[in-house]
Amino acid sequence: MTTATLERSASSRGFLPTPLARIGLIIPSSNRLTEPQLRHYAPPELGIHVTRLQMTGKWNRPLSALTDDIIRASSALADAKVDIVVFHCTGHAMEEGPEGDARTREAITRATGVEATSTAAAIQEAIAALGLKRLILMTPYEQDVNNHEIDYLRQIGVGVVHDVALALPGSDDYLAQPPERWADLASEHARDEADGYFLSCTNTTQIEAIEPIERRVRKPVVNSNQAVLWACMRRLRGKLGAARPAPGLGRLFEGRS
Repeated sequence: MTTATLERSASSRGFLPTPLARIGLIIPSSNRLTEPQLRHYAPPELGIHVTRLQMTGKWNRPLSALTDDIIRASSALADAKVDIVVFHCTGHAMEEGPEGDARTREAITRATGVEATSTAAAIQEAIAALGLKRLILMTPYEQDVNNHEIDYLRQIGVGVVHDVALALPGSDDYLAQPPERWADLASEHARDEADGYFLSCTNTTQIEAIEPIERRVRKPVVNSNQAVLWACMRRLRGKLGAARPAPGLGRLFEGRS
C-alpha cells in the first residue's frame, strides 16, 4: 500500500471534530510514513497530532543533545491538548539505553505536565505483553544502530538471536522497500530458537508486513509504529472505550502470543 493510498484510506474513514482522546508525536523531520500509517490504522476516535525535529542525516545528534528541542516540541503538542506525548524515533529512543529513554520521558512530563512515552518504551511493553524473550531484529539501519538496539533489548532482559541490518543510505531508500521485502526477509532469516520478530523503524512499510509474516512463520511481530499505537490506545482505554483500530496489526492487538 503506497503512502498516497494510506492517506486516501484514512480520509475515507472520516474523522471526529472532537476526538475522544489525542496523542502527540515528535518524529524525525524526514519521516513520511508515521502520519499516514497511524491515521490509517488508528480508530477515528483517536486524534493524532505531529511535530517534527531535525535529528537525522546532517542534523544527527545524540539523544542527550536533543533535550531542549524535544521539550520545545513537547510544549507545542501540549498546546493541542494531547493526552500523551510520544518521542517517536526508535534509534534515538534506544541509543542511550533504558535510563536515557526514561530521562527523556521524564523531561517531557516535567516540562508539560502531560504523560509521556516513547517508541522504545512502547516496544518494551509490547514485547512483554507477547511474552517474547528471543527475537530476530530486522531494520533498514547500519549495523552500529542495530548494535545499540540489541544492547537496549539486552538491558531489558530480551535477547536477539539474529539481526538483519540492511544499511540503506537514507529515507528515500527506507520508503522504497515494499512490505513484501520485509516478509521475504523474515522467512529468509527465520531461526527456530527465536520466539518473535522485532521490525524496527518508524519510517518504513514494515507495519504492512506484520500479518503476512505472522502467517508465514507463525510467530508474533512487533513493529515501531504498531507498538506505539497499541501502547497509546492501552493507556487511553478509559477515554476510547470500545474504539478499535483498522485490521492488519497482528497478534499484539489480538492479545495473544
